[in-house]
Amino acid sequence: MVIPPITAENAWKIYYYIAIFSTILFVLKLLLFSVVGGDSEVSADFNTETDTDCSFNFLSIQSVIAFFMGFGWMGYAGLQQFSFNHLINILSAFSVGLIFMFTTAFLMFLTKKLEKNIKKDKTEAINRTGKAYTNFAPHSNGQIEIEINGQLSIENAFNDSDEEIKAFEMVKVIKVADNLLYISK
Repeated sequence: MVIPPITAENAWKIYYYIAIFSTILFVLKLLLFSVVGGDSEVSADFNTETDTDCSFNFLSIQSVIAFFMGFGWMGYAGLQQFSFNHLINILSAFSVGLIFMFTTAFLMFLTKKLEKNIKKDKTEAINRTGKAYTNFAPHSNGQIEIEINGQLSIENAFNDSDEEIKAFEMVKVIKVADNLLYISK
C-alpha cells in the first residue's frame, strides 16, 4: 500500500483524522470519568487522617486529548471552511488546541474542588449528647449515634459508668481517648 504524499489538496485529511480520533477518545474518557468515577478512590474500613490537594494539573491525559481535538477541528475548519494558508492554519489550530487544553484542565480542577473532605474531630463530641445505638453493659463497648462537625454518624463508644445503658437512650460523651468516645447516662 502506497501512502500518498501530503499536498495542499489532501492536508485537510490529517486534521480530520486527528479530530475524529481525539474526539472519540475524549468522549470515551469523559464517559468513563462520569460513570466509573475516573479518579483513584480506595474503599476500605480503617481509621486515618488523609488530606488531598486539588491543585491545578494542566498536563493530563484528558487535557492532551482535548488539545488534539481542538487542534484537529480547527485545522480541518481552517482549510475547508476558511481557506487559511498552511502557516496561519497551523498557528490557529495550535492556538485553539491550547485553549481547549487549558479549558479542560480548568474544568477538571473545578470538578475536583467540589469534593468535600470532612475531618472528624472527635474531641468536639465532649459534653454533647447522643443516642445509644446498641445496648451497653456497665464498662463495655458499643456504638452511639452522635453529631460531630455537623455530621450525624455512628461511633464506637465505651460505657464508663456502673449502670446499664439500653439502646436509644440518651447518653453524654464525657471524654475521648484512643479514638473512642467514653459515655455515661
